Order: sequence, then C-alpha cells, then structure tokens
Amino acid sequence: MRKVEEFEELRPLLFAIAYRILGSVAEAEDAVQETWLRYDASATRPTSVKAFLSATVTRIAIDVLRSARVRREEYVGPWLPEPLLDDPYEDPARAAELADSVSMAALLLLERLSPLERSVFVLREVFAFGFDEIAAAVGRSEAACRQLLVRARRHMNEGRPRFEADRQEREELARRFFEALAQGDVDGLQDLLSADVQLVGDGGGKAPQLAKAVAGAQNVARLLAAVFPVMARVDITFEPHEVNGQPGALFRDRDGKVLHVLALDVLDGQVRTIRSVINPDKLSHLGPVADAWAVDQEVKQARKAL
Repeated sequence: MRKVEEFEELRPLLFAIAYRILGSVAEAEDAVQETWLRYDASATRPTSVKAFLSATVTRIAIDVLRSARVRREEYVGPWLPEPLLDDPYEDPARAAELADSVSMAALLLLERLSPLERSVFVLREVFAFGFDEIAAAVGRSEAACRQLLVRARRHMNEGRPRFEADRQEREELARRFFEALAQGDVDGLQDLLSADVQLVGDGGGKAPQLAKAVAGAQNVARLLAAVFPVMARVDITFEPHEVNGQPGALFRDRDGKVLHVLALDVLDGQVRTIRSVINPDKLSHLGPVADAWAVDQEVKQARKAL
C-alpha cells in the first residue's frame, strides 16, 4: 500500500484524536495535514504506521494547544468548542466512549486539564492506546503517563454529571424541545428544562451574543420563546441535527447560510445546558456563514413591528 493510501485510511482516527485534544475543527484539520507532510517527508518506514501517525498528530496537537490556551484566556465572552456535526471515526466497540468524549460538556471538562493530561486521557480512555504507545506519543515514561491519567481521570470525574440520559430519551426530549421552541411555548419549554439550566452563547466578539449566561428554567424559557418565533418571521430556519454526539440544531438564514448551531445537554430527563455557537470563525467548516449582525437587526425590527 502506498503512503498516501495508508494515510487516508487512518485520517479519520487522526482527526478524531486531534479534535478531542484541541476542540477545534480547523486546528485539528491543520494538525492532520502537518502530520501528512511529516510522514511524506520521512525517509524510513515505521514499524507501525498507525502508531507513528498517532504519535505525530498528538505531538503536533499538544504544541498547538499550548499556544491556543493563551488565546482562549483572552477570548471575548464564553469559549465553546467548534461544533462537530459528524465524527469521521467510527468504532462500534467503543461507540459510547466516542460519542461521550466528543460532547461539548466533555470537551469543556478537558479544557481543565494540562495539554499532557488531556492527550494521555484521550489516547487511553477514548481510543484505548497502550501505555507504551502513549509514552512514545507524549515523550514521557509509561509510569509518568499512568500518573497523568490518574490526575486527568480525577478532574474529569469531578465534573461529570451523576445521571446520563440514554440516546432514545435524549432524542425524544430534543424533539419536544424544538417543537416548543418553534411554537414559542414558554410552559412547554420550561417543563423540559432543569431548574438550574443555563443558556450559554459564544460569539467571540464577532457576532451578537449574550452578555452573560442566562440561568434558571423560567428565564431561559421566556428568552427562547420570545426570540425564536421572531427569527422565523425573518425566514430563519433550523434543522435538528446531532451536534458533538448530542441533540442539537443547525440554524440558517433565508439564503441557506449557517447562522449558528445550538447544542443541548440532556441529563436525567431534562435539558441541563443549552450552548449556542454563533462566532462565524467557528462555523465556516459547515458552509457559507450568514451575516449575524444583519440578521440581528432584522430580528430587532421584526420585534418592534409586533
């Protein structure tokens, strides 16, 4: 098999590793491309192509993450991962782990870890790499990697919810949520939200966004019911779609351009967190991006006309 064929066969895995370490589609794609360039330039053939490429993309992602963390500290407003609609890597034996590890909630928990802890956790817990392979990838001893994993597990377990909804329950609740959203049904929305639900928006200073997170079932339900029916009046449409392995929706303007992505965390039979990504820089991988400022003005005018 030629180099390019070997690489393309492993590309989904490499992207999946890089995305979970970085939380960015664009940066993960760049890391995968740099991995190819290094592999193509290597004069010797590795004993294991998978181990070599996985180690290479991990090291690249660690370097990128170290610089990205500084930028994220200066980010305007809440930082959320770039939404991923389809994970290219599939492994039926680890489907549950893969879906959970790519959720926005999990990626935000991973943000608490150091780059090394995050990488070790991803390679071991998500992709079941051996400690010998992990040690080679991150440049630490196997014993050190085991300690990094212990610390990473502790941080992740501290932030994980106590109850998790099964897939069918999540999908049914999401269906009811988006139905109530389209109708502007305050009571219907409130019944689906946990008492301490939060609505978080990520505009990055480049699109209209919430000044701060909105908390509480009544507050969130009223805001959603007031805004989304008006958006429909200016021809904003939405398509329910899995976002980062969880229920969500893709919103488009009248020209079909991507306006924002909404992702739901469904836990213990209720919506616990609603995350909206509207920063255009985080949506360009999904297609042409709408002018969110212009849409915002249309929505405001439509509200005044009611």
